[in-house]
Amino acid sequence: MFKRNLWFIVLSVMVFALAACGNGEEETEEETGGEASGDTEIQVASQTIPMTDVVEIAGESIEEPYSVEMIEVADNIQYNEALLNEEVDANFAQHEPFMEMFNEERDGNLVALQPIYNAIVGYYSPVYDSIEEIEDGAEVAIPSDATNEARALMVLEQNDLITLADGVTYDATVDDIEENPRDFTFTHVDLLNLTSSYEDGVELVFNYPTYIDSIGLTPDDAVFLEEDEDNTFAITLVAREDNQDSEEIQALQEAFTSDEVYEFLSDLEEEGHLEPAFEPGE
Repeated sequence: MFKRNLWFIVLSVMVFALAACGNGEEETEEETGGEASGDTEIQVASQTIPMTDVVEIAGESIEEPYSVEMIEVADNIQYNEALLNEEVDANFAQHEPFMEMFNEERDGNLVALQPIYNAIVGYYSPVYDSIEEIEDGAEVAIPSDATNEARALMVLEQNDLITLADGVTYDATVDDIEENPRDFTFTHVDLLNLTSSYEDGVELVFNYPTYIDSIGLTPDDAVFLEEDEDNTFAITLVAREDNQDSEEIQALQEAFTSDEVYEFLSDLEEEGHLEPAFEPGE
């Protein structure tokens, strides 16, 4: 009887010790940011094609043990709010001037990491086929957000249709127009509704290829296009100050500049939609 009880006590001690070791290993894995903590899944907010396509391709290209979960949003506010509130780890839906404006308005800490592609923007018209045909007094639909309004006005100036005040660039508004020889009337429209302005017959409409594509148009159909050799308005991978140097975000940036992403963008470049803003391996 004594031997049997002694064996039971020894067995119980061994089981307890093994359980304690198992718990210790589990805690260590969580403390070191192992797979059990979920830190290897990187959440990236994005909005629409081809931005969402790029996120998916980057997710397929990212090195183990990391993976990418795309969080698709419906407007131009959610992706920055989600990143600022630490609901996602990064976003891919905007250019740097737009991000900087958000930081100013929300006292944000978002950081532009890597320009990926420059969307070829321009002006479209259901009425005119060339600049020479544009009549005086035409209505011009431009984005209602500050940075894209400035971009739209700068494109008009590039094509000698208006003149902006000296020194005014990325913060330009219609109030900064010094010369308007065609007597244009400007209408501010939400970026996502500019295609509807075209369909409603507005004579001249600023737009992105992503949105105008929904009605079967491409930059080849534009009356005139932007010239942006510096990629100032390139769609950019964005993170926060507190996570920009983390291993996860570094791995994400490498995936976004992979050969696979570059090849996808190069195919779209041939269609005239955009231009890659990086070289593979940057």
